[in-house]
Amino acid sequence: MKYPKGGIQRGYTNRLLCVDLTTGEITVPGLDPKVRDYFLGGRSLGLYLLHKATSSATKPDDPENPLILANGPLGGIPQFPGTAKAMAVSLSPITGIAGVSNFGGYFGAYLKYAGFDALQVTGKADRPVLIVVNGYTCEVTVEDAPSHEEAFDLEREIAERFTAAGYEKRHIAFMSTGIGAANTNYGCINSHYFDVTKPVDGRRGLFRVKQAGRTGLGSVMSRKGIRAIVVLAENPRGENPYGAADWERVKRAGAKLHKVVREVDPNSLQMHRKGSAGLITFMSKAEYQSLPVRNFQAGSDPRAPQICGKYYAEHLFDHRGMDGCFAGCNLQCTKGGWVTLTSGGHRGKTVWVDGPEYETAAGFGSNLGMWNPEFIMEANWHCDNYGIDTITTAGVMAFLMECTQRGYLDKEDGEDLVLSWGDETSALEFIHRMAHGSTGMAIAAGKGIRELVDWVWARYNARTGEDIRPELEKFAMQAKGLPFTFYRTHKSVSMQASYAAASDIGAHHAAAWLIKADLLGAFPTFEDKAWALINYPRVRLGNDNMGVCKLPWVDVFNPDSETRTGTDIYINPASQEIYAEYYNGVLGKDLTWEEIFAQTDRDINLQRVMNVLKYGSETGKHDWIPDRAIGPTDDALYESEREFNDRDLAERLGMSAENFNGMSTTEKREKLMQLRRQELRRLIDVYYQQRGWGRSGIPLPQTLKQLGLWEFLSQEARSVLERLASSN
Repeated sequence: MKYPKGGIQRGYTNRLLCVDLTTGEITVPGLDPKVRDYFLGGRSLGLYLLHKATSSATKPDDPENPLILANGPLGGIPQFPGTAKAMAVSLSPITGIAGVSNFGGYFGAYLKYAGFDALQVTGKADRPVLIVVNGYTCEVTVEDAPSHEEAFDLEREIAERFTAAGYEKRHIAFMSTGIGAANTNYGCINSHYFDVTKPVDGRRGLFRVKQAGRTGLGSVMSRKGIRAIVVLAENPRGENPYGAADWERVKRAGAKLHKVVREVDPNSLQMHRKGSAGLITFMSKAEYQSLPVRNFQAGSDPRAPQICGKYYAEHLFDHRGMDGCFAGCNLQCTKGGWVTLTSGGHRGKTVWVDGPEYETAAGFGSNLGMWNPEFIMEANWHCDNYGIDTITTAGVMAFLMECTQRGYLDKEDGEDLVLSWGDETSALEFIHRMAHGSTGMAIAAGKGIRELVDWVWARYNARTGEDIRPELEKFAMQAKGLPFTFYRTHKSVSMQASYAAASDIGAHHAAAWLIKADLLGAFPTFEDKAWALINYPRVRLGNDNMGVCKLPWVDVFNPDSETRTGTDIYINPASQEIYAEYYNGVLGKDLTWEEIFAQTDRDINLQRVMNVLKYGSETGKHDWIPDRAIGPTDDALYESEREFNDRDLAERLGMSAENFNGMSTTEKREKLMQLRRQELRRLIDVYYQQRGWGRSGIPLPQTLKQLGLWEFLSQEARSVLERLASSN
């Protein structure tokens, strides 16, 4: 299908690309200005398109469930650091509710350069296909896909196909997935882009990958029959090529943030050398106890430096070339290196691994009781190659390892494979089995952690007659079906509430990563914590809407923020002002950063409405987390951090810890857990109230009308909300 060439105006192309794989129809509708100006782009626009295309009856595997890839108005402009981000949006196979995941690389920018603010794919193909968006010829085609079931074999053939057709590798960006996405509910989508600077075998150039990893959207892509989505494009040229309202203002803002990154990062987190894995030693500090060890049973370990960013930087990362995932980003945090595989069909092969990021390093490292960075990199590579989310995979494996530890699983359950802490060989074998769905335990694990609880319970109950479900649910680390990202939250009720309620996709930190600021003392009062649960998601999810990366803001602290008064300096207000300059320069606005990010309340409420369509009157019941995330779930865990737990209990009771001499560990633990649950419940209730939601976490119609969201909702959503409001 040929489409007319268009340009970019104030960050938008003002067009969508819609592909129906069942009928073969391809259309290019205009983006309604009213929708564009209300749902700014990226996550926000994707959620609106998802809401419009689905109903409460739609299931993730239904043909009408769309896979949406959306950029934002500030994305794809290399004059500003960190503008690579785009969003994948669909109903999630692992949770059943709206799933979103951000990703880096060049795809989002190239989709915009080719002429589109979002791609929406519906239907299912009757064969494996490639969707090709050619920004040079202004043509969209659906083509037969190569037969490869692994992402990096597919990467090689796509590169060969399009370079043979005359396109340079640096002008090819594509999204892919693999066999693991077909056999699990948590497939990831790889975002491939060509790094022209990385030296390889005496030459320069290497395809690299970022991921849309969370919520299983790679599984949606796989089940639609899509092997890859390819965009061919290049940067627009000329004066003000991105159609900014004030191009000079945009360039000044970019220069300011480039200067902050250049001067601050080398003397603080050193993201340009350590990547995000440098966070591991901070979380493992004895006073924080926030690095998950052995499925969140402990929060610190002296071996943490073995898997931290400093070790990778000094021994494994290849620092040659540039390590930004998009042109113009001088943070350069996309680290990677070479590792020789020890397992699977590629055993003995030396491969390039992009990562690990903090989540993967902690997930396959401390949380599995593994302290070998080469093992972590190998597990990372296999997951990318198979197209499965590293975070979910590691969380599922940790749950199974604890089941083994507690005697709930044996060798027979694993069909001669026993998963246990520190056993690298068995862990790698299980990844291969899960990706191929080759055993009963692997198939159960591939469905998700809630289904895995059912499977373990059924196996153990059949043998013993015992009901262990309540015990299993204490340490099945998930919310709404989505396994936790790797932050142990015993010392941060703000982060507990973030996982439970502020993150509507499940237990992910994208909405409100509050733990570091909380540990540093940013939210000393209960009111401060409630404020953070409202305001940090506005910024973090607002970045997802606009198409910009959070790291130059959140991980590079602008020293000018220290001079600000009457505000939370931990939200880095001086850099927020730079982002506001960028936003205003592109869109032709004159808003403060607070006003810009307050607009995120629109899509936060829309996503909550979509959860209500799934959960109904029980919406609030799903805003909770396992006991393991709140505190010690057994006496041994209480005793392992007894000094802190005793002190915490004493403060909550307003007494001296010496008064506990007559109390047993069980009595102290149960009382402490009761008080912590009450505090979390209270914080969630305050969050609901400040959001303008009812006691069950359901948005009130008057709130949605005040936001202007009501008119964008489906008739079904309005009817459900009015009915639930009248019954409260």
